[in-house]
Amino acid sequence: MGPNISRRDFARLSAFGGAVFASGLWRGAEAASPAEDFYFVQLSDLHWGFEGPPNPEAKTTLRRAIAAVNAMPKPPDFVVFTGDLTHTTDDDAERRRRMAEVRTIIGDLNVRDIKFLAGEHDASLDWGAAFKEYFGPTRYSFDHKGVHFIAVDNVSDPGGQIGKEQLDWLAADLAHQARTTPVVVLTHRPLFDLYPQWDWATRDGAAAIEILKTHPQVTVFYGHIHQENHTMTGAIAHHSAKSLIFALPAPGSTPKRTPVAWDPAEPFRGLGFRSIEAEPQKAKYELYEMGIKA
Repeated sequence: MGPNISRRDFARLSAFGGAVFASGLWRGAEAASPAEDFYFVQLSDLHWGFEGPPNPEAKTTLRRAIAAVNAMPKPPDFVVFTGDLTHTTDDDAERRRRMAEVRTIIGDLNVRDIKFLAGEHDASLDWGAAFKEYFGPTRYSFDHKGVHFIAVDNVSDPGGQIGKEQLDWLAADLAHQARTTPVVVLTHRPLFDLYPQWDWATRDGAAAIEILKTHPQVTVFYGHIHQENHTMTGAIAHHSAKSLIFALPAPGSTPKRTPVAWDPAEPFRGLGFRSIEAEPQKAKYELYEMGIKA
């Protein structure tokens, strides 16, 4: 455990959320200068505005997750939402109403530093126009305690691609980083071809991965597939997060990409979020998967 959550505190955290597993990912040489350990929280695929049998508690799940984050023994340094904050709608006014509502609910977090990424449900119908009004830019980078974070937009283009202009921006951003600096990429879709038949890919994701390969310590956190998946492309680790609205089946395991049925005996099964402990000097990340309490 890092300094933010002691083992005793983690036992308390498990009591309300339920830790599924923790994995340490060693990513090579130590950073050039000392950096402080920290942790952050990733939530994904809220789909605010969704209603239907896959989640009869759709109006409460986000609030439950926020309460769980607020109940953590020590607050995270920041919280990141990796896309699909709202459920898609062709009604532009309704899209903005949902965004306003979800922004208000998220405002109940005790953490003030909140990062937002768009999902295709938020952005693909208007190239991210409404999302930018309510949540800010769809691509950006920032540094935090020795780690360089890059938010990549692979959803605003309705074709599901990053685009040359943004790929050039990504390459230029990375060019300013020392090779010893750990890099974390935040995005919505997987950058690799997880299962293109279900739209679980980025059309030019391979080009982004080639750019990222120029740095030896890169880790990607994404959403979109509504389940955990841990994949390596060369030396790059890719980790998807669970959804807060409904789970989806494992890639290719069913004929159609149909939500996993709600189980009244185990409400919120398959839903959740994660905390990520970072040790920048070792480029090490420990993932703690959290469930939603009924």
